[in-house]
This record gives sequence, C-alpha cells and structure tokens, in this order.
Amino acid sequence: MEYYVIKRDGRKVVFDRSKIVNAIARSAKDDNVVVDVEKIATAVEAHIKDSYRHEITVEQIQDLIEDTLVDLQLEEIKNSYANYRKERTRIRDLKSELMDTVHNIGIETDRDNANVGNNFSSKLLRIASETNKWHNLSKMPKHLAKLHEQGDLYYHDLDSYNLTTNCLHIDTGSVFENGFNTGYGTIRKPKRIESAAELSCILLQSSQNDMFGGQSHVDFDNDMAPYVESTRQEIKKEFKPLQSVLSKEDFNTFIEEKLISRVHQAMQGIVYNLNTMHSRAGSQVPFSSLNIGLPTSHDAALVCQIFLEEYEKGLGKNEQPIFPNIIFRVKKGVNRGEAAPYAYLYDLACKVAASRMNPTFMNIDADFNLKYYKKGIIPATMGCRTYICSNVNGPEGPSKRGNNAPTTINLPRIGILAKGHLDTFWKLLDERLDLAKDSLLHRYEVLKRLKMKDLPFVVGQGLMLGSEGLGPNDSIDPILKNGSWAIGFIGLAETLVALTGYHHGENESARELGYSIIEHIRKFTDRITEETQMNWSCYATPAEGLSGKFIAQDQERFGIIPGVTDKDYYTNSFHVPVNYSISIIDKIQIEAPFHQMCNAGHISYIELDGYPTGETIKKIINYAYDQTNISYMGINFHMRYCKNCGKTLNEQVQYCPECHSTNIQGISRVTGYLSLDERFGNGKSAERKDRLSHNGEHTPTYRNIN
Repeated sequence: MEYYVIKRDGRKVVFDRSKIVNAIARSAKDDNVVVDVEKIATAVEAHIKDSYRHEITVEQIQDLIEDTLVDLQLEEIKNSYANYRKERTRIRDLKSELMDTVHNIGIETDRDNANVGNNFSSKLLRIASETNKWHNLSKMPKHLAKLHEQGDLYYHDLDSYNLTTNCLHIDTGSVFENGFNTGYGTIRKPKRIESAAELSCILLQSSQNDMFGGQSHVDFDNDMAPYVESTRQEIKKEFKPLQSVLSKEDFNTFIEEKLISRVHQAMQGIVYNLNTMHSRAGSQVPFSSLNIGLPTSHDAALVCQIFLEEYEKGLGKNEQPIFPNIIFRVKKGVNRGEAAPYAYLYDLACKVAASRMNPTFMNIDADFNLKYYKKGIIPATMGCRTYICSNVNGPEGPSKRGNNAPTTINLPRIGILAKGHLDTFWKLLDERLDLAKDSLLHRYEVLKRLKMKDLPFVVGQGLMLGSEGLGPNDSIDPILKNGSWAIGFIGLAETLVALTGYHHGENESARELGYSIIEHIRKFTDRITEETQMNWSCYATPAEGLSGKFIAQDQERFGIIPGVTDKDYYTNSFHVPVNYSISIIDKIQIEAPFHQMCNAGHISYIELDGYPTGETIKKIINYAYDQTNISYMGINFHMRYCKNCGKTLNEQVQYCPECHSTNIQGISRVTGYLSLDERFGNGKSAERKDRLSHNGEHTPTYRNIN
C-alpha cells in the first residue's frame, strides 16, 4: 500500500524514503557527524507505518525523525538534524518574505534609495535586487548571514555582493586624454568644451552601470580646463577675418564673449544631462558628484564659475537639480581670505548654496587633508560616502579609487545589550568589529573571483587603479587591493543614551565616551590595515533605508526604550540627534573631532529655518574652518517651489501666490544628497519631520558668528 506525503503547499505526493535519507545525510555532513543513515531511515519508516495509515504531513515526518533519533540515543545527530531543520525553515521563511517583497514592489518600489523611481525599470531592478540579496544570504556562511538578518550587522548593497564594487573617483583628465570605449566604439579625446561636457556625463553614466555606488569627477574644473583653450582657438580660427577690422583688444574681447557663451551652454548641458539621462537599466539618474574650487588656471576658474552659475539657474521651470552633488573645496590662500585669487568663487559657491543647498564644502586646511595637499595630493570626496586617501598597496590619493564595500555595525544594539556596563560594551564591540572584518574578508573572497570582463568599462577602460595590464579573464584582485574596506556605524547618540542616559549633545562625559567609541573603531581599522596589508577605514555610515531597518528590529526585540528605540529611525552616524535643540556653534564643536576618525567618509549638517543668505553660509563655514578641524559640511534647509511656474516658496504657503497652483514640490537632503520629499523612506521621512534648526536659545546662534 502506498503512503502519501502532504507538502506544505497542500500538494499530495507519493512517499519517498530517499528524501529522509538525504535530509539526515545533509544534517550529518554539516556537523561532520558519522552515522548509519540507512539504519535511521529504516527506523523512521517503521514509525511512519506504525503511526499513520495512508498519509502524513512533512512536519509530522520531521517530528518522527527527531523522535527516532532520541529513541536511538543519537544525541549528536539529533542536534545536527534539529539545526538543519531550523535552517531549512529559515530559508523557507526567506523565500516567503522574498515573494511578499516582490509582490509589494510590483505595487510600488520601496525607498531604500531615494534616487530610485517607481517606473517599470525601477520595479524590475528592485525585484532583481531582492532576489539576488536572498541568493547571496543563502550562499554565505550561516553565521554571517544571520548577523545581517538579525540586525547585528548590515552588508550594504547586498544585491551587489557577488557582482561588483561600490564607489569610484574618476580621473577625468587622463580618461579624456587617452580616450575610451563604452563597448560600441572608441571615443577619442574631445576637441571642444561642449564635447568634453557631454563625455563627462557619459563617463558617470557608463561607470554607474558597472558599479553599485556613486562616482565623482575628482578634479572637475581643472580636468575641463584644456578644452576651454582648444575651444578658444577654434573660435579664433572661425572669426580670424575680424582681426583685420577690430583692434586687438576688441577682437580678444569678442572671442572671450563667444567662448563664455559656449562654456555656459556646455555647463548647462551637464546639469540637464545628469538630471535626465538614466543608468542602471533606466531606474535612476547617475549618482554623481563633482569636486571643484581649487583651480590652477584662469580657464579652470572659468569652468568653476560658470558651472556654479548654471547650477543656480536650475532646470527648465526653476526646478531644483538633484544631481550632481557638488563639493566645493575650500583652501586659505587659494579661494579663502581677502588676498586669495579665487575668493570670488568661494563667495559664489556660498551664494548658490543659499538658494540650491548645493554645493557642500570641504576644508582642505583640516590637518588630515592638509598633510596630503602639501604632498601634491588634492583630497576629494564622493559626497559623504567615499573619502579615500591613504593606500598601503599603491599611490595615495582619491584618484581612480573608492571604497570597495562597507559593513555597518548596529551600535545602539550593543549599547542596549551592555545594560550600562562599559566592560560588557567594549567586549561586545570588539566581537562585532571582528565579525564585520570577517564579513568584508568573505566579500573580498567573493569579489576577487570577478574578472575584468565582468566590469568591462571601469576596469576594462582603466578607470580603476590596479587595472593596468589586466586581460579579460584576469581577476580584479589588484583593484580591490587599492580600494578600501569600510567598517561603519550608526546611532552613536542612541548608544550613548543606552549606556549613560545622555547623548553627546547633552553631557560632556557622554561626549568623551562617544569620541572613545569611534576612536576605538578607527584604531581597529588602522591595526588590521597593518596586519592584512589591505586598506581598512572607519565609515560614518550615511544611513538611508538602514536608519529605519535597524531600529524596527530592535523595537521588536527590546521594546520601546526612551531615547533609544522610541522613534522610527536611528540618528545618522555620529550626528547630534536632529530633534535636539542646539546652536550651530555647539553642533560644529561637538561633531568636528569625528571627521578625522572617520577616514572612509563623513559629513556634518547645519539645519536652518528658511532660505539663508550667501553671507550667512559663509560665516558658518568660516567659523567652522577657523575654530575646528572639521572637514566636510553641508547647510540644510527645506526647499519648496511651484512645479507649475517654478516660483520659490517659503515653508508656510499651501499654494503658489504667483499662479495659485497647489502643485508644490519639496526638496530635502536625505543623507549626502538631495531628494524629492516623497522619495524618502519611512525612517528618513520621520527624521526629516523631527529636524530642528540649529538655533537653540541656550547658546549663540549663527547670527552671532563673525
């Protein structure tokens, strides 16, 4: 008589003894246990025939297997099988969760990335992303997978774990000089500024299709300068007959006016292209950054100036350009100070930031930046996500390099588990640091199996340091050795509350503990850099979707803890909580020391009410750079404009006073870049609502900064 098994989906199939044999054999193999599998399977089959007449469920068979192992006094294999059964249940749950996620994405994409839209391409990319996340979790060592699933660690861009690397600073000048091939033909060195501008966008777009993070032009204004001169010569040749009828001075003025007009057109093209052209199967515009502000020639200064002017104009109806993220590098004697030759560019950058929230500002005089500058290496950053200078395996500096991949530690959870005992906290932190290291070493072993042909543009076209001389089937290991492995953290403020009852904005002893915690992480990455001869760095994680993920997991596990898990988000990296009333001066002073510690990426924000003036922004930046060692800063305020006529609006109005439209768009800075308000994830939406301007009455406000 045949027995039937009722599967979990309700299907009825003929009983197959070999499935019991295979399950016991796999569980024994997992734990290296030696048993007589056939003997056990025979005993289980006998139990089935004794206990059930015609049919049995899968769960009942599994219960009988465990009972049989107990009867046979096979405790070791019983434990192995129980663990095997739990793991199979975990995988089924993951599959079920995946199916639910795919269904939900089909309705609307999530907001893990505020740069991703809701169209067909976006949904298809997110479905593929979630599927590969599940695949990668199922393939990695179980203990590493569980750390991510349970929320102890977070492996950023898990969907790309086995496919590609993170961010890249592009040496645009050398790429242009050598030409490049996007796969359909060779692009020769540009001859005029318009061509160079177009190709700068194509470089970002093509790079983004090979990578999961963002890309930057590492020295944009200086790299574009040669094409200003070649365009000037082209214009002179075109209008050469005018030399006979105009004075030399008038002729040169005429040429420069024509040149400036063409540079404006070229820079406008960049702003428009980077907000309209798409990458990654059409799901998003390129996540792009431009480093500017330290021109070495008149033509480079012209590019810098005109680019800022075109960005300030916005898009067709005055809409806010979301990209590129602009980093204006500030240096005494170059663009800062009354005698600085390019002080007017700094003034312009502040003016543009007052209306557009971009650029952000990088302090080259911070001592950890200045030491590279004095060696002829100009630091750059890809927003707050990729700061990289040191290198134990090749030339220092940011050019042609990036963070390979980050892993972030759930710092508040360690604070909660420590229950106020610092000895316990340090022990748990060291354990998490070692596990974060293990996770990135595993990712390294996976990624170095990739070949040059797997990253055909960024590696094949020599955009990455270490790609020199690689053939199509060569490992990308050399580029991984020149990149950095970043260990990040989130929620320092909540961690300190869990440990001391106060965050670092409230209490000096909590503040000193906060410095000690992040310094401890930095010392760990410095030590393992020496031990492994790989580049490791400390990362002030720009948590976007993660800010809501970690806290939701901790709320479920620990409940609501005042000051720790009582919101919908954890505070970003080392920041003072956004809902805490504090002055600009105090926030700058408190957060500044963290910048030197976080050598993989960092940023501090100052939140203002309404639209500031350029002079206000300049006072804030000058104070910060004169009084502290802070490096990278952004000025935040909530922008709003009418989508119908483009009029800039203040925070209070519900309709446009110009055209009476209620079609109003809000723009905020999500982490290191700008985004439409409606594209924020749940955690970041909650955080944005909680943000207070930094003008706490108990200490001086920005109006007092001189």
